[in-house]
Amino acid sequence: MKLYVIRHGDPDYKNDNLTPLGKRQAEALAHRLVGSGIDEIYSSPLGRAIATATPTAEILKKKIEILPWASENTAAEHMFVTDKSGKRRWCMAQQNTNYKNNDTVRLYDDWQNAHPDFRGELITEEINYIAESSDEFLKNFGYERDGCIYKILEPSDKNVAVFCHHGFGSTWMAHLLQIPPHIMWASFDFVPCAMSVFEFANNENGITTPFCRVFADTSHFYQERLPLKY
Repeated sequence: MKLYVIRHGDPDYKNDNLTPLGKRQAEALAHRLVGSGIDEIYSSPLGRAIATATPTAEILKKKIEILPWASENTAAEHMFVTDKSGKRRWCMAQQNTNYKNNDTVRLYDDWQNAHPDFRGELITEEINYIAESSDEFLKNFGYERDGCIYKILEPSDKNVAVFCHHGFGSTWMAHLLQIPPHIMWASFDFVPCAMSVFEFANNENGITTPFCRVFADTSHFYQERLPLKY
C-alpha cells in the first residue's frame, strides 16, 4: 500500500479556504495524481484541505471521505506555546535549536524533556490522539501497529491520499516513521500542497514498516510553472 500525505494549498486562513494561488496548486497536484492510481481520497474536515482535495476527486471521479482526527483545530489548541515575546505560535515554529541540540537529540521516548514547551498534558494528549487514530485508520487497510512495526493482517495494493495540514502532518509523520516529535519538528518542513509518499511493503514474513519514498515533493509546481517559496 502507498499512503500519500498532502498538505493543503496556499491558505486563506481567514476564510478557511485557498488563495487563488492555492487553487492553482491544487489543480496542478490533481494533474500530477492522475497517473498515480489513487484508490481512496481522505481529507481533514477543514475547508482548505477539502478545497485542495476537490480537484483530484473530481478528475478521478472519487468521493472525499472526511477524517475528523486530521483536523488541525484541536492540534492548534493543544500545540501552541507562548514564546519569550509573548506571542502564541506552533510549538514546531520556534527556533529549531530550542528543541534539537546536543542535550535533546538522544531523548527519543523521553522527548517531553527536550523543552518545557512539551511538558504540558495537552501536547501529549494530542500526539497520543493522532497516533491512536492513525493506528485505527491503517488497521482498516490491513496493517496493525505493533511497536515500531506493522503486522500485515491482509496485504493491500491500494493507493490512499490524505489531504491535511502542516502541524498535524508533521506530527503524524513522526509517528509513522518512529521519529521523536521534537526531532521531526526541528528538522523537516514542507510547503503548501507538498506531497509525501509512504510505502507499506507487503513482505513475506508478515511485518512491515512505512518507508518514505517521497518527502515534500512539489514537482507539480514546476510542471505548471507555479512559483515556489520555502
